[in-house]
Amino acid sequence: MKGINKRHLLTSMMMVFLLFLAAACGGAETEAPAQEEEPAGQVEETAPEETEAEAPAEEEAMEEEAEEPAEEEAMEEEAEPEAPAEEEAMEEEAEEMMEEEERVLIIGHSEVTESYDLAHAFNPTSGIVHRASYDTLVTFPDTDASSIEPNLATSWSVSEDGLSYTFNLRDDVTFANGDPLTADDVVFSFTRLINVQSNPSFLADPIESLEAVDDLTVVINLVEPRPSFLAEMVNSAFSVANDAEVIAAGGTNAEDAASTDGAQEFLDQNSVGTGPYILESWTPQEETVLVRNPGYWGESPYFDRIIIVNIPEAATQQVALESGDIDLATDLAPDQVTGLEDDPNITVFRGQDRWTHFVLMNRDPEIGGPVSDPNVALAIRYALDYQGYTDLWTGSVTPGSNMWIGIAGAFGPDQAFERDLDRARDLLTEAGYPDGFEIELSYPDFTFGGINLSTNAQKIQADLAEVGITVSLRPGEVQVSLEEYRNGEQGFAYWFWGPDILDPVDFLSFLPGGKVAGERTNWTEDMIDEDTLALIAQAGSETDPEVRAEIFEQLQVYAQENGAYAPFNVPAIQTAFRSDIQGYIWHPEWGLDLAGLSRSN
Repeated sequence: MKGINKRHLLTSMMMVFLLFLAAACGGAETEAPAQEEEPAGQVEETAPEETEAEAPAEEEAMEEEAEEPAEEEAMEEEAEPEAPAEEEAMEEEAEEMMEEEERVLIIGHSEVTESYDLAHAFNPTSGIVHRASYDTLVTFPDTDASSIEPNLATSWSVSEDGLSYTFNLRDDVTFANGDPLTADDVVFSFTRLINVQSNPSFLADPIESLEAVDDLTVVINLVEPRPSFLAEMVNSAFSVANDAEVIAAGGTNAEDAASTDGAQEFLDQNSVGTGPYILESWTPQEETVLVRNPGYWGESPYFDRIIIVNIPEAATQQVALESGDIDLATDLAPDQVTGLEDDPNITVFRGQDRWTHFVLMNRDPEIGGPVSDPNVALAIRYALDYQGYTDLWTGSVTPGSNMWIGIAGAFGPDQAFERDLDRARDLLTEAGYPDGFEIELSYPDFTFGGINLSTNAQKIQADLAEVGITVSLRPGEVQVSLEEYRNGEQGFAYWFWGPDILDPVDFLSFLPGGKVAGERTNWTEDMIDEDTLALIAQAGSETDPEVRAEIFEQLQVYAQENGAYAPFNVPAIQTAFRSDIQGYIWHPEWGLDLAGLSRSN
């Protein structure tokens, strides 16, 4: 792997360097010149007798020649005391090189991202990278989402009507290039997020306007009261970028930014944030490289360089982890970690993951065909073998709705659907399909979080066959299938979703007027009754906790009976890492915080 080769290469270069210096130290002796060979075929003639006068001359010459090596030996002996000093200097230099060796962390990960531009990125991998390379105004504690904590903002206040939020910025923060953080950067970043109108732009829908009151004060005005607004601001889409660098790269926050902004190519390869790391490079579907930000305003992270290597297959991640080629594997299957738990060189983490797996049924009859009928969608919810999925994926649970089970008020296993094949067949008959129908299931063909989507797709196929629905599988390349899904082009599909907001309001994405319902499922507001529409509108702005909880309970019941989705499983997360890695904490918002990791030795 590329990261491993870099580390091994550095060690090899140091060894060669030491050998070279050692050879140089021992090469001070001067070799005697080689005697000239006589031409072939010539024989030196010897005089029959030497005269007494010639002999002493020859002996004197030999004595002079014999004296020369003795003189050279004496010179060498005089030079010998310098050798230990030279060797000591070389050893010190080698030690310095060892100390300067980069601290490198290598992560095996199933990459899911199409961009690292804040205004475009909206995937699991980009969330991890943005957490490391940018900062938000507010954040959650390192271990959970129990409270809102200061980050780039030291404090904030909310107007009595709940429509204006005033944030006071830190005065000691600089971007990676040394520019100071100002309120103008915040206004530019959030306005660009709104006007680029890409995948995460809907998160800024509650914002009416922004104002930089002075260099360190920002006011955000909302369309209506939004009790979940601070929790929403933790999402990495609300990270703050250096406006000067984005503009220099062709970016803009103008109203026509959707067609005129040209910074994405630059921002896919460079970060312009205030985070502990800097994006050095990204080779899509191969690797992402981060390097430490030397000017980071907070506590400096341990690792100098982090390499996130794309390893789509869980089995390959396991082999790489066991051999030491990677330090951390993010996408292992439940049965794999069981075999790793006895390895003293590896530590295993298990917990409840944040991804809800669901079947999507497009409400546009021309796209969804039979599944656009609400009765057919309900029949499919009754036909799925929920217990079979929890048996298949150890530690997983059955959700009661598309609201993540970790959010307060979400329907859990005790309120989830139970399989009822007779009820499913009756509903199909009522919808005009007593003998079932044929349909194609689209899904991305890869493994994520240790869950192989093809395995689940095959089980969906088998489950529905029991009520007469013949499903043909249509696996697709991740980015291609993702684009179809986001464009609302898939009629019957299998996907998974993690909460963008750790608040019940996240569930509104799956109801008419929401992101997933409207854009990806073509389930629009004109398809539901006025009372339910009013309930959806009230859910986003209601401030009374008890009333709010009751509203979301009603909406989940409505979705169970009338929804366009069949949520069927929330898997466990199982991550494993080399035992010398410290500081691993799984978080429901950003997943993995790279800056908190270190190595024990």
